[in-house]
Amino acid sequence: MEEEGPEKDEASVPVNEEEDAAQNDIAREESLIPVPEKVPAAAPEKSSSPIDKDVVLAQLATEKKNALVKAWEENEKAKADNKAHKKICAIGSWEKSKIASVEAELKKIEEELEKKKAEYAEKMKNKIAEMHKEAEEKRVMVEAKRREDVHKIQETAQKFRATGYTPKKFLGCFSC
Repeated sequence: MEEEGPEKDEASVPVNEEEDAAQNDIAREESLIPVPEKVPAAAPEKSSSPIDKDVVLAQLATEKKNALVKAWEENEKAKADNKAHKKICAIGSWEKSKIASVEAELKKIEEELEKKKAEYAEKMKNKIAEMHKEAEEKRVMVEAKRREDVHKIQETAQKFRATGYTPKKFLGCFSC
């Protein structure tokens, strides 16, 4: 509670720059706002009482103070708006930089995943090629074995023809 007191005092007493700015604002406003023309009095009284002058002077002083307070208030509002705008801009730039860094990290991760995917695909292609190679080797071995077996059978058949011998295994299932 005690800290609020000095702040209110400082805020209620405008600085010289603020007073100058407020007076300049008032001067600009007075030059922009048309002042209603006063209708001249029928007959000005020469014997004005000092009380009337004091009242008029007090009213003028009050109006001047009110105008200064209003100018100070508008100035302070403008300062607060500028400060808030500056902070909002800072937050926006912070957000953009964070988003950019996260997007860059995401892109890096995606590139790494693409690289790993390509490496894995290459490994799978190599495995497939290895399987094809192994299968081809097995086919060649089976084909060679078949040719060897056919060659043996042909030689055995030629022996049987030359000797006139009938193979027993073939006819073993038939009874003659």
